[in-house]
Amino acid sequence: MEVEKPQSASTDAGAPAGAPDAPHAPVRRTPRWEPRRFRDAPRPPPHDSKEHEEAVAVAAAMAAGYEGRRVRRFLHRRTVDYWGTLPKWARERTNRASARRDLFLRPSAHQVVELLPPEAYAESVSSVASVLVHTSTNKIRCPVNVVRWLPDGRRLLTGSTSGEFTLWNGLTFNFETILQAHDSAVRAMEWSHAGSWLVSADQNGQIRYFQTNMNNLQAFVGHRDAIRGLSFAPDDQRFVTASDDSTLKIWQFDEAQEESELKGHGWEVKCVDWHPTQSLLVSGSKDNLVKFWDPRTATDLGTYHGHKNTVQACRWNPDGNIVATASRDQSIKLYDIRAMNELYTLRGHAKEVCSLEWHPVHHDLLVSGGSEGAMLYWSLRSSTPEAPVHTIDEAHESNIWSLQWHPFGHLLCTGSNDHTTRFWSRARPGEHVEHHRADAEGADAQMDYRADEAIPGLPSRQDDAPIPGLGGHAAAAPARASQDTDEAIPGLGAAPTQPPAWGPRAAATPYAQWGAPAPAPPAPVPEDPRRRIRGWQ
Repeated sequence: MEVEKPQSASTDAGAPAGAPDAPHAPVRRTPRWEPRRFRDAPRPPPHDSKEHEEAVAVAAAMAAGYEGRRVRRFLHRRTVDYWGTLPKWARERTNRASARRDLFLRPSAHQVVELLPPEAYAESVSSVASVLVHTSTNKIRCPVNVVRWLPDGRRLLTGSTSGEFTLWNGLTFNFETILQAHDSAVRAMEWSHAGSWLVSADQNGQIRYFQTNMNNLQAFVGHRDAIRGLSFAPDDQRFVTASDDSTLKIWQFDEAQEESELKGHGWEVKCVDWHPTQSLLVSGSKDNLVKFWDPRTATDLGTYHGHKNTVQACRWNPDGNIVATASRDQSIKLYDIRAMNELYTLRGHAKEVCSLEWHPVHHDLLVSGGSEGAMLYWSLRSSTPEAPVHTIDEAHESNIWSLQWHPFGHLLCTGSNDHTTRFWSRARPGEHVEHHRADAEGADAQMDYRADEAIPGLPSRQDDAPIPGLGGHAAAAPARASQDTDEAIPGLGAAPTQPPAWGPRAAATPYAQWGAPAPAPPAPVPEDPRRRIRGWQ
């Protein structure tokens, strides 16, 4: 059925009946905008000249008959530069409204632009170096025994079994130079506190002096056996060496002359460390003993019998109140030198513990390396100090002989028996880090960082402390005891009668947060004559 269309009046008047309709005027319409650029096919990436060079090198190598050799690939080297964060932190310290306002990292990737140095954060867990940045290896592969950052923090110096010093860049971690410093394996080396001199010792018992430009100005024989430990006095006028000949020797630095000899260990002395502020030494030996010495009188002040195997490392914390010792019995012991009391026994390594190092900024953070290649981080401010806050099971393939933090505290360097030197950095905001404990995500919430409540042996937070690396970090010296106070060790403050409370976990019983009541000072143990027999264990 067709519907008739009504005709308009204009059509009836202007056109005859039956004539076709007149054409209408065209209607102007605005074209609709549509994107056309993004409909095109994607463009190929620009040509990479590196890939072409690599392909040409591979073709040339295969043409020359080197099919069996591994072809080196061109890789971009990672850079960790924290110099830009220091002005940001200085500005933040000046403009913040309250000195008690603690900064923290939010778990978001875009917060990386707000990253500050470790000094800016109260929690020590934020400074855990859990990310492997770079692995450095010499052309002549040999174990790396000692790693030491230069005082300015721009380069790293390593000493190897071949007797060579290797210098690595501290930003891009590339090789800079190598020096044949010793005729035998380098076993110990240490920079003076002023940063002007480097003293190193080797397997043959020889001691050498080096300047910052690696000029060797002095060399002499200090021991008849290998030197395992070396440490400077706080005033840099003297240094002490520990040797396999079961003795320790104190040397005058300027004259390069022996001042005194410390005898008391019955076997090889594996480590020694000088107190950061006082005239006090601690040493560990193969006879399982930890001894304290007065370098002025060359006398034995006390002996600990806690370990059941060789003591391989001993380190004072930067405050000088706590000493950590590591042993082949797979344990780490912490001693409060003011109370002459054992604080904790840290267990977590599957094999012997080879090295220890305290964090230069967060004095409650301790890192240890074992012979199984694992690295464990311990925090005294944790709710469970006896358990590690983070574990890296396969940090190296063999023994970790040496550890050292960067002066800023953002990088950790390790030297291992697997012939490699590795650099570790802290995780970025939002970066997933697998913790050893399941409840590690709430570790930050379990910690209390109020300035008026501190742990025994650790100072309260000082917001006016200088930035590390720019004038040094002011370590709190132990309080001097009065003349009528009984001191356990000369030069150190007396043991506190009751440590201050620490947050909601504090107990009314003294030393309750340490796990046991405070015992009486240990009585002197008579020396076993069998310990003087070489070869007895």
